[in-house]
Amino acid sequence: MADSILENRLAQQDTSGSTQETALDELLNIMRQLRDPVSGCEWDKQQTFASIAPYTIEEAYEVADAIDKGDMEHIRDELGDLLFQVVFYAQIAQEQGEFTFDDVAKGIADKMRRRHPHIFAGPDGKKIPVQKGQWEKIKNQERIDAGQAEDNSVLANVPTGMSPLLRAQKLQQKCAKVGFDWPELAPVLDKLQEEIVEVLDEVNAPIPDQCAIEDEIGDVLFSVVNLARHVNVDAQTALRKASNKFEKRFRQVELIADQQGRAINETPLTELEEFWQQAKELSS
Repeated sequence: MADSILENRLAQQDTSGSTQETALDELLNIMRQLRDPVSGCEWDKQQTFASIAPYTIEEAYEVADAIDKGDMEHIRDELGDLLFQVVFYAQIAQEQGEFTFDDVAKGIADKMRRRHPHIFAGPDGKKIPVQKGQWEKIKNQERIDAGQAEDNSVLANVPTGMSPLLRAQKLQQKCAKVGFDWPELAPVLDKLQEEIVEVLDEVNAPIPDQCAIEDEIGDVLFSVVNLARHVNVDAQTALRKASNKFEKRFRQVELIADQQGRAINETPLTELEEFWQQAKELSS
């Protein structure tokens, strides 16, 4: 089925030009109309880079959620929403005389060619064999060529705007590449247990210090990310799945309570725990 769909798409491209380009041209035109100063949508006309940034992050998570569910039609739709975010930024930039969508596309195409010299031949027609640390070396040279201040730290260019879990994972990965990492699982587990004890010490202190508790919980979370990394688990994916599982089970708890004519906010915790165990059995 998948092969026949691809064959049909290729046949359409052979007879009517690039289907992707035609669809993209239509999308770019729609964006221009939405931002038209006179006849455009009032909401779209008011948006800026800063105002739509949160939506971009949300759309990226919705793509990840669709992938988790394995629904290809849903994935397609969510990728469309994410693509629209890129088109939106490009339109705003074009209005400001900064860059266009074509500039964005050409920029990433050039970057991918530049960063894969073992795949794409250079101006001299030659390919460069894969070298250790090649990706980072090329990225660093790009920053120098762009006139950016050179940052020689191993932790350079890990965006602070990343989700906290992902940023913790990236920081740890970079340190691991230069050997600053435990080679075995045992000390990772020991560190996690140590951090949990420190949280309990702060929580049970005669006069609890909220800042200290927050600090120690942060250390626990960082240690959990480290544990996930050492057992080849993506912390963000694991937490997202755990949250989805919790939501599914809690909704089942609500259904059980409703079937018994109980208001969930008036049901004792002991009974809610019984409902929870039932929900776990139903979802197992």
